[in-house]
Amino acid sequence: MKLYQIRKGQFVYYNNELHRIYGVKQMYKQSVHAIRLRDLTQVLTTAASVEKYRPKEHDSFVFNRNVYTLNKRNAEEGDQILIHNPKPDPLDTYSLNEIDVVESSDKNGVTTSNSHGLKHYEYLVMEPGRADGSNPIDYHSMEHVAAENLDDSALLPVNTAGSVHLPRVGSIYRKKDDNELLEAMVIAIKGQTIYMGGGLEVLLDELTDTEKWEVVYHLLDM
Repeated sequence: MKLYQIRKGQFVYYNNELHRIYGVKQMYKQSVHAIRLRDLTQVLTTAASVEKYRPKEHDSFVFNRNVYTLNKRNAEEGDQILIHNPKPDPLDTYSLNEIDVVESSDKNGVTTSNSHGLKHYEYLVMEPGRADGSNPIDYHSMEHVAAENLDDSALLPVNTAGSVHLPRVGSIYRKKDDNELLEAMVIAIKGQTIYMGGGLEVLLDELTDTEKWEVVYHLLDM
């Protein structure tokens, strides 16, 4: 695959597993920066090593150790969505295949936790669980995948809100593996880097690791 065919947000297969591209830096030999959806592990690779995939309704896959099925319906508050058909206005900042959580919904569209305003045709709802008859897209080929990697029962249960908690500005986190109490608020998000109070910079895959960090509350929920 040529580098000019690669762009941020595309779903791709790398080493047979589903990833999302979060950056393309042409000056580097390994110019494609991607994140494995199953566990948010980051990788560096080349355009020749990946194969594009366009997600569609009824596809199912694991995101951050939880399994979801894509459904085409109007989202409701608390739903997690995949922005598969972005049509942003000039001042909007959301991108292809961004995953976000709905804060409010009406007949015209939704507003997300990252303050994105979307029309209903721009997204698919990520329904918790692997629906009967869905199309699993976790792997490009199932032929050489270990049986334990195909067992959804080993995954984390989806929380009661129906989605994993994605960091958003105003969320307060507490660090678990620290000898002293450490709580910090998310003050900015750029790509996979979360900027927190006290000068902390934490990668998304670390902050969403429930063994390292826990969500205390969100300021807007108080």
